[in-house]
Amino acid sequence: MLELDCGLEFERVRAEEQFFPALPPHPAVCLIEAREEKAEPFLIRTQNLQRRLQRLLGAVDPASKRLNLGEFALSIRYRLTSSAFEQTLTYYQNAKLLFPKRYRDLMRLRPAAVLKVNLRNAYPRCYVTRRIPVDEAGVPTGGAYYGPFASRRSAQAFAERVLDLFKVRRCQIKIRRDPAFPGCLYSEMKMCLAPCFAGCTKEEYDVEVQRLVQFLETSGGSARSNIEEEREKASEQLDFERAAALHKKVEKLDEVLRGRPELTRRIQDLDAVILQRTAEEQTIGVYGVRGGRLAEPFFLRFAEMASQPRSAEQIFREHFEAEPATTNGDLGEHLWLVARWYYSNPREGEIFFREKDWPYRRILRACSRLLAPNTNEAETNQTPGTALPPEGAS
Repeated sequence: MLELDCGLEFERVRAEEQFFPALPPHPAVCLIEAREEKAEPFLIRTQNLQRRLQRLLGAVDPASKRLNLGEFALSIRYRLTSSAFEQTLTYYQNAKLLFPKRYRDLMRLRPAAVLKVNLRNAYPRCYVTRRIPVDEAGVPTGGAYYGPFASRRSAQAFAERVLDLFKVRRCQIKIRRDPAFPGCLYSEMKMCLAPCFAGCTKEEYDVEVQRLVQFLETSGGSARSNIEEEREKASEQLDFERAAALHKKVEKLDEVLRGRPELTRRIQDLDAVILQRTAEEQTIGVYGVRGGRLAEPFFLRFAEMASQPRSAEQIFREHFEAEPATTNGDLGEHLWLVARWYYSNPREGEIFFREKDWPYRRILRACSRLLAPNTNEAETNQTPGTALPPEGAS
């Protein structure tokens, strides 16, 4: 947990001479503790700790209606943050610990939007949801989940493009397999197998659903390899007309996947590492993502590396290749934290995904970029897509 590791006692009489000058003018998450035992503390996040506390705890202006906590405050605890991601995560962890009933409202938190194929239904469909039920081991249950997306709208738009490649139903009705049922527009356009009026068998529909699930789990890789294999066979058989049609399918598939954010994938396969510069000199914060959940971060202090027998790459390897620790926490909330940072524009820091292995050399080069002086992260880390709305101050 990112604890509030610094603290100061507050005395209003000596605040101007001792308290405020001792505060660093840097971004931070701060907890203002109350004099009364039963009073709740006040948790804030700010881009300038000194200036913010001068406004909250300074001398009262009779003509101003601004909140003043000078009589309320006993002491403060704070943590300096050097990135928006670290500040958001610090605020989230401490707000959840201090205010378990209302931390979601404080952060205006909504679980991330994902696509779900509900495999518990006899005739599954793909739709957007923000709820991911998990079992006792914390593994998502009830279907296949794919995401996270920047918003519900972007998830729905991607789902529409993907479903054009499959004949899985899009309706929300209860399927009764009634031959007298008139069907819908999608069945008329041959874009659905139409189980509603028994247009297919249960087995045929299950096969189509499995094709969709494999497509999402492989981010389109399964469909592309199958189409390319059929195209090669058609070319070998000199069936050039069929080969051309299959080539157009590949182009359509590429068009569907072209706008897919790299973050979106099968939730259980979302393994990544987020690198952030910290307030400490020559130090990188390493935030692991395991199965969509944020693991406990560790901090790589390059200033101490010269006195250690291990290299930075060895430290990364030992950390990533060790038996993954159990990551606790609400899966939807952790996905929201990752997605909120990933889709922000500009985006501070860098992210790397684990495919077959971790890209250690690229991770080390990224650490060098983040620690380099005058690094313009706003230019190097911009991400196309819709930026998420800023968090509300509390």
